[in-house]
Amino acid sequence: MIFSRGGFRLAFCAANLFLGIALAPALAADTVAVQPVEISVRPITEFHIGRPETRFGPFEFVGGLEMTSRSRDFGALSAFRFLKPGGDFIGVADTGFWFFGTVARDANGRPSGIQNFRMQQMVDETGKGFAQKWQVDAESLAVKDGVATVGFERDHRVAQYTIDPADMKAPLRQLDFLIPAQELRQNRGFETIAQANADGRLHGALVVVSERSLDSTGNVYAAIIEGPGKGIFTVKRDGSFDITDGAFLPNGDLLLLERSFSMAGGVKMRLRRIHGESIEKGAVADGPVLMEADMGYQIDNMEGLDVWTREDGALMVSLVSDDNHSILQRNLYLEFILHQS
Repeated sequence: MIFSRGGFRLAFCAANLFLGIALAPALAADTVAVQPVEISVRPITEFHIGRPETRFGPFEFVGGLEMTSRSRDFGALSAFRFLKPGGDFIGVADTGFWFFGTVARDANGRPSGIQNFRMQQMVDETGKGFAQKWQVDAESLAVKDGVATVGFERDHRVAQYTIDPADMKAPLRQLDFLIPAQELRQNRGFETIAQANADGRLHGALVVVSERSLDSTGNVYAAIIEGPGKGIFTVKRDGSFDITDGAFLPNGDLLLLERSFSMAGGVKMRLRRIHGESIEKGAVADGPVLMEADMGYQIDNMEGLDVWTREDGALMVSLVSDDNHSILQRNLYLEFILHQS
């Protein structure tokens, strides 16, 4: 498990996280059918290990799941979005797979399992599967009106697909992401694609944010890639944290999920709110840290985030982790209420 502080395990995790080494299955160019996958779960009832508190700044922990499967394809979950709030979801794995499923809930509304999970290999413009992982390193996802927008790194691109859980087909189109390709680092590309609020100042535009592709001043490249505010901006890099996902809040702010790693401190996770008014062409966007967690908490390599509204009106934040197909890491689903002042 990633919570071990043994030197070998930390070194192994460091290699997975920062050198892109993952124990992933090889892609098969002729295997594109939807595959059902049985998921076993272990409930997570405490976010701070061994302590019963539920409030962490503005976040209230609801519950979580540690997910395992005998399927060799399960894992490497990089991004997800709910298709139905808190229920049906779509996601991408950085090994070149789509995944779909449903979060099951107990009588109190807490996550209790994952149902109807299935995976399908991504295909190219000709409808064939990719032969090499670097060609299909999917890291980010946004959904709107039946269309999934996916960000890929290594072979940097932003592509759109019609959402069909029964059979995901070839991309519809590729989008201009504005940022010069030579400014995008090979393994530090688009970790965030977020759809701005339709009634907000960005008029529903797609926003892309890189993981750690830095400009000359050390800030993170990002862009508004459509709409009247179209243009490149940057996000202020704060400390050693890299950006792994993000989603817009109802008030127009952008909630970013961030991750860091060091041999001394291990893996850390952070949630930062970027002021919506600072997201504009030519600007340096910034905002406060809302929560930070280290290996004393139930975290792993946290890579996916979504924001949704519960039936009772509560603003919810859900997170998933990428286990890099490593026996030392875990696939987690975590759920919080975000209390806004």
